[in-house]
Amino acid sequence: MSKKTLIPIGPYHPLQEEPELFKLYCDGEIVKDIKWETGYNHRGIEKLSESKTYEQVFFLVERICGICSNSHPFAFANAVEEIANIEITNRTKYIRSIIAELERIHSHLLWVGLAGHFLGYNTVFMWAWKYREPTLDLFEMITGNRNSYGMFKVGGVRRDIEESKIPVIQNVLDDIKKKTDLLAGAVMDDPVIHARTKGVGILTLQDVIDYGAVGPTARASGLEIDVRKDDPYAAYPLVNWKVITAQAGDVFAKAEVRLLEMYESISIIEQCLAGLKKEKEGDIEVKVREIPEGIGNGRAEAPRGEVFHFVMSDGSTSPVRHKIRAPSYVNIATFRKSCIGQTIADATISLAAVDPCYCCTERMAVAYDIHSGKKILNAEELISISVKRTREIKDSD
Repeated sequence: MSKKTLIPIGPYHPLQEEPELFKLYCDGEIVKDIKWETGYNHRGIEKLSESKTYEQVFFLVERICGICSNSHPFAFANAVEEIANIEITNRTKYIRSIIAELERIHSHLLWVGLAGHFLGYNTVFMWAWKYREPTLDLFEMITGNRNSYGMFKVGGVRRDIEESKIPVIQNVLDDIKKKTDLLAGAVMDDPVIHARTKGVGILTLQDVIDYGAVGPTARASGLEIDVRKDDPYAAYPLVNWKVITAQAGDVFAKAEVRLLEMYESISIIEQCLAGLKKEKEGDIEVKVREIPEGIGNGRAEAPRGEVFHFVMSDGSTSPVRHKIRAPSYVNIATFRKSCIGQTIADATISLAAVDPCYCCTERMAVAYDIHSGKKILNAEELISISVKRTREIKDSD
């Protein structure tokens, strides 16, 4: 058997926007094995959350990911509102869902553009990012920010969407719909894109189930999984829409799912805008005096899949425990199925196909003494301490 060649991608590489290390073990041009190393930008978000008030945590978790900075506040709000047994107003539900679906559009456009760039198809890259700009302009008009919107609070949202802004939003949606038609046509009909993406990086339905994949990564393999349908929240049970799936499980199927999801997002936003007109006199928040003791599980469907926040309250003004799981944490692991057996050229687009967010997945792997450089705790010991601490908190109740 020939000796395998190690080809590292990262931790700093033009393909990746964030530091992460993928080790490709190759026999000639064929990838035979792949290993993934994380931990390059661990920021201790979960521990920081315990020292913040519930209001401050929203601004903290927004910064877990810059692209899907609405998804984490959404899941955190769902968790805390479950603890406090808060029923938000319909107007709040519509506004939250509008922001979430605008974010899905801008995230999918960003991914399609980057996928084109990775394939050397820079026309798609420039188109997609140009068409994404009006969406970011809408964010700025509605929230004051293009990213990290600062909209969520326990029991509501911080800003209303005035009726005068509804026609502006609708006009932009109409334009996005036309541009999506052009972009989808370019992707769906181009023989070069088909050659580079069809049959590449395949995940079977069983692979998706085995790895617990979520979002477009799972739906592209035929698994109809979506938190918005499976565990409805906000305005999603109040509007009509469908879960988009494909069957092939390859890179092309993942692109197809994301492009078609944009049409569903536009439809959801339009229905929510109609809902705002009906709820003209509705409040945008429910007054919350305190968060009682309890445990809450918050889920939200981010552009990449399910975001999960576990929050434990002891009745104080801060969470006593806050656990976060982002979709990339489970999706990235599927690389071992999608990349092994591929050529090196196809492995990179297979890596990118799950739309990985590395800062979302960061976990501490080892602790060192800053002065001596001596290892203090490894990953298993850190997990053991975390489990022990969680049990102590639970037993104290």
